[in-house]
Amino acid sequence: MKFIGIQRAERFSPNSVDKDKAILSDVVVPFGGTIIPENGFKAEQLTDKPDVVFSMARDESTIAQLEKLSDNGIKVINPAQGIINCRRSTLNKLMTENNIPVPTVDMANGKGWWLKRGDGSAQSKDDVVFCHDDEELKAARQAMESRGITDIIVQPHIEGDLVKFYGVDGTGFFRTYYPGDDRITKFGNEAVNGMPHHYSYDKVHLQDAAELTARITEVPVYGGDAIIMADGSFVIIDFNDWPSFSRCRKEAAQAIISLARE
Repeated sequence: MKFIGIQRAERFSPNSVDKDKAILSDVVVPFGGTIIPENGFKAEQLTDKPDVVFSMARDESTIAQLEKLSDNGIKVINPAQGIINCRRSTLNKLMTENNIPVPTVDMANGKGWWLKRGDGSAQSKDDVVFCHDDEELKAARQAMESRGITDIIVQPHIEGDLVKFYGVDGTGFFRTYYPGDDRITKFGNEAVNGMPHHYSYDKVHLQDAAELTARITEVPVYGGDAIIMADGSFVIIDFNDWPSFSRCRKEAAQAIISLARE
């Protein structure tokens, strides 16, 4: 099989450029595949038709090119529609409609708010902001809007253990980690929840919710964050297309390759 990989533009890989390139390389390079930067990528530039295109791209113009590849019968992982569905406002709507547990306004408990850009994934620390109270929330919203971002999501802060999960739908691959234990962080927001208590919870239930999200969003290669509350219940606070898998990269690469061969 002929593989190519489309590397995510740096602005979509804040503090993760090398990690994102590493997982793509582990999937594509062992099979003699080529990695192409997403900036300026054109479907018609592919002189030799690939069997599978592994894409970490998020730019609007690249998404349009991915749609062309799919229309020509080329398997694209993750597909263009999946990337579109992972825009936070769209994602929040899909998850709510499918009864996947997410933070809702009625869960507010006076512990603060999270303000998130809704038109895409975070490109800087200013795209996901913790606000202690309504006054900070108002100021943060104004600051975000001043940057031209008007599609905004507001969620209450939920106290509990922050758990990061990684999966490849349809392969059985699913891993969870506590960033409070390994201290791996992108923007430092994990510190808001403090050190984990390691509350007992049903990991299979979390995996079921994550895989359902993967299917309804059309994103088989995924990652996300959940908050495990003291009673063992959870909410998913983030879900995204193709993370770096830095905690489990080699295993994830094999699962992604197996997905491509189906």
